[in-house]
Amino acid sequence: MFGVWSEGEDVAKLAYYGIYALQHRGQESAGIAVSDGVRIVVYKDMGLVAQVFDERVLSSLHGHIAVGHCRYSTSGSSVWENAQPTFRPTPAGGVALGHNGNLINTLELAALAAPADGLPGLAGTSDTDVLTALFAGQDHATLMDAALATLPLVRGAYSLVFADERTLYAARDPQGFRPLVLGRLPRGWVVASETAALDIVGAQFVREVEPGELIAIDAGGVTSATFAPAQPRGCLFEYVYLARPDTTIAGRGVHAVRVEVGRRLAAEHPAEADLVIPVPESGTPAAIGYAQASGIPYGQGLVKNSYVGRTFIQPSQTIRERGIRLKLNPLRDMIAGKRIVVVDDSIVRGTTQRAIVGMLREAGAAQVHVRISSPPVQWPCFYGIDFATRAELIAGSMAVEQIRESIGADSLGFISLAALTEATTVPAHRLCRACFDGDYPVPVAEAERGKHVLEGAAAAGAAQ
Repeated sequence: MFGVWSEGEDVAKLAYYGIYALQHRGQESAGIAVSDGVRIVVYKDMGLVAQVFDERVLSSLHGHIAVGHCRYSTSGSSVWENAQPTFRPTPAGGVALGHNGNLINTLELAALAAPADGLPGLAGTSDTDVLTALFAGQDHATLMDAALATLPLVRGAYSLVFADERTLYAARDPQGFRPLVLGRLPRGWVVASETAALDIVGAQFVREVEPGELIAIDAGGVTSATFAPAQPRGCLFEYVYLARPDTTIAGRGVHAVRVEVGRRLAAEHPAEADLVIPVPESGTPAAIGYAQASGIPYGQGLVKNSYVGRTFIQPSQTIRERGIRLKLNPLRDMIAGKRIVVVDDSIVRGTTQRAIVGMLREAGAAQVHVRISSPPVQWPCFYGIDFATRAELIAGSMAVEQIRESIGADSLGFISLAALTEATTVPAHRLCRACFDGDYPVPVAEAERGKHVLEGAAAAGAAQ
């Protein structure tokens, strides 16, 4: 998610580079909305950023404001209608909105958007579409006023970048579950999901958007308003997997955190082995740290096909399973006859690790010791990660030894929650660790669980 306001830059191309840098956060669809001060034009489609946009399309998008988005679906199906930015006309013009996160009172908000007849006539079936409809339907003089009236009603995880014809906006939920940063261009401003996207477009990091803060950017500069008291609970899984290693969160580089996690993992779960290898790319920093702390040589044992996407965030389990074999292949000369420590960032469903252990054994590994740089993921996430039922999580029903047997490893070790938390240098009470400990900062009603709540409600209404 990326937004830019600039009178001296080609904002469509800046948005393209911004969401290209954030492609790891979503691979299902991509879109850019551009305003020239008079009208907003939205171009979006299914696919990767480079598949959706080319020079011809970008050259047709003119203006001084742009909102870009690449989607990873956690609310609503992976279809064109749910691609972002979403757009709605308003009495004063239009609103285009991009959203990172997951709302947990979507049905309640949908009823507010159309109180007369229940669910609104939405263009899509995502929580983002509901939020856009609420912003557009408010009887307020400005979009800023509409947002300030709406956001206190919204619960869950939301980092937002949105715009009308004249102003760029950004907002972050009171818990600050998902990252959102503000950057400065020579003649403008940028907001983005990660600092790495600022680097790509040459923007200077200014600060994080605060939890509970709404900012507006126009020719007069940056205006800030607080719509809710801050109750910081940033997502711990960002440090484990979601964020790029060259991103900074809460003043700490993600790469440095992951290397430190690997060192602590080696102390907690040592192994007698000949070689430490990562599961590239997200397991690489922790594997470096593990090798440094253990004294076991570090090497490349798995070759990654760079043209295959992140298998964890693919929406289909079938695609995940086939994608692993396409994505990784063992270096037999490095593996054969050796006792291997293979370091990965997490075990969610167990699919990836089972395939990797099998590949390493086929390549002649004498032993395979799996080390994981996060604790067991035992609880579903309702704040923007697509594992919404405990049945999907291998650690939700299995103890560590059972998981070891299931994936076929000689030994298995997870870093402790305390050690992972300490490596971030962020106090535990300022982190959301719900997927590891079941402590949800914002309680979630049973009716709101799952990514298809709107589609389910619409189907139930049609059946009546």
